[in-house]
Amino acid sequence: MKYRVVKRGVPGAEPEDVVKKQYANPVNAGKLTIKDLSKDIAARTTLTRGDIENVLISFVEGLPTYLKLGLSVKLGDLGTMRLTLKSEGVDEGMKFDASKIKGVKVIFTPSTELKNNLKDITFEEERK
Repeated sequence: MKYRVVKRGVPGAEPEDVVKKQYANPVNAGKLTIKDLSKDIAARTTLTRGDIENVLISFVEGLPTYLKLGLSVKLGDLGTMRLTLKSEGVDEGMKFDASKIKGVKVIFTPSTELKNNLKDITFEEERK
């Protein structure tokens, strides 16, 4: 995987104490679409590209429903998706209600298998 070096302020430092340090930033090599994934999977299986594309599209369309029901969606050796909430805090003794909830965020937790499969990754600095 290619990376580039970027300068950033140290997280948590006060503005007057800002010292820039160098950090690695991954280089985006492009994007794969559902169509691209479908072609790749079809080339490695007996399924057709159309069948695979239909399954992937149906999954993407159904996922919000499962998450809204409060379900965690385990995707085998890929990982798990779930929702978390962002809300205002309310002092103890005060009533908390849904108006204090300000948003939802989708959390993806990679499986142990996926993490293990990424352990052998190698890094190369992007040439300018």
